[in-house]
Amino acid sequence: MTKRDESKAKGGQARAEALTPKRRTEIAQIAATARWSKDLPQATHESSITLGDLEVECAVLEDGTRVISERAMTRAFGGKRGGSHWKRLKAGGATLPVYLSAKNYSQFISEDVSKALANPIRYKTSRGQLANGLDAKLLPEVCNVFLKARDAKELHPSQVTLATQADIIMRGLAAVGIIALIDEATGYQADRAVDALAKILEQFIAKELRPWVHTFPDVFYRELFRIRGLEFPQDKVSRPKYFGHLTNDIIYERLAPGVLAELKNKTPKDDSGRRKHHLHRRLSAELGHPKLVAHLEAVIAVMKLSDDDDYKGFIKNLDRVKPRYKDTLQLPLSD
Repeated sequence: MTKRDESKAKGGQARAEALTPKRRTEIAQIAATARWSKDLPQATHESSITLGDLEVECAVLEDGTRVISERAMTRAFGGKRGGSHWKRLKAGGATLPVYLSAKNYSQFISEDVSKALANPIRYKTSRGQLANGLDAKLLPEVCNVFLKARDAKELHPSQVTLATQADIIMRGLAAVGIIALIDEATGYQADRAVDALAKILEQFIAKELRPWVHTFPDVFYRELFRIRGLEFPQDKVSRPKYFGHLTNDIIYERLAPGVLAELKNKTPKDDSGRRKHHLHRRLSAELGHPKLVAHLEAVIAVMKLSDDDDYKGFIKNLDRVKPRYKDTLQLPLSD
C-alpha cells in the first residue's frame, strides 16, 4: 500500500470514528436498502381513492398488481406506525399489522389472509422511494374481520369505532364497484374518458391564436444542447431540426393528455412543411400557457441536475417526475 493509499484509509477510518452510532446505522441501512431494492417492482400509476371520509393512497405496479399503501391501511384503522409496525417487517417479527394484532381478531382471520398480511408487497414509487403495500383485494377482507368480530360481539369497547370505519369503507367500495360495473357494461366508461379529455382540451387550447411572446427561455436550449453533447452556438441559436421532436416529447406530451395532437391539428403547415406558427401560441392564456411555463421550469430543473451528454439519464429522471400522458387519461373513481 502506498503512502497515499494509507493516508486515504486513515482518513476514512477517522471519518467513520467521528460519526455517531446512530448515523453509522443510518448509512448502513441506506446501503442495504439500495442493494435489495434493485429487483423490486416499480409503480407505474399512483393516486388515491375516496372511501367515505378517507383518502386511501393506491398504486398499480408494472406487473399489473393493484396495491394499497400500508401506511394508508394503518391510518384508516387507527393504528400508529410505531415499533410494532416496523418490527413485523423484520425476520422473526410480528406477522400481522398492528391494527389486527389483538388476540380477539385471530379467529376471524383466514389462513390465506393472514399469510398475505404477513408479507406486504415491497415496491418502488414513481419517485424511486421504497414503499410497502397490500394487495388491493385484501381491503374488503380486512374490513370483514372487524365486521365479523362485531357481529359475534367479540369487540372491546375501544374497537367499536374500527368496525364503524370498516362499515363505511365497505359501503364506499360497493358504491364505486356498482358504478364501475354499469360504466363497463353500458360502454359509458369509454365515453366518459372521451368526454373528460374534451373538457381538458377545451381548457388548454385557445379558440383564437394568441400573440407571440417569448416563452422558451435561452437556458432551455442551452441545457438541451449540453445534455445532447452538443456545443451551444454563441453567435446565434441555430438548432437541429430534430429538436422539434425532442421538444414535443419532453414538453407537450407531458403537459396534458391529448394536448400535442390537438395543437398540431390547430396549427397547419406551410408549403415547406413547417408549422405556420409556434404551437404554444394556441395554448389558452387562463390555463394552457401558465401550465406550460410551470412545466418548463420543472424540466429545466431536471436538465440542470443531469450530466453532460446524458440525454438518456435526463429522460429517465424526467419520466419519474413528469411522465408522458400520451393517450392515457386517469379518471377519479369517486366520480
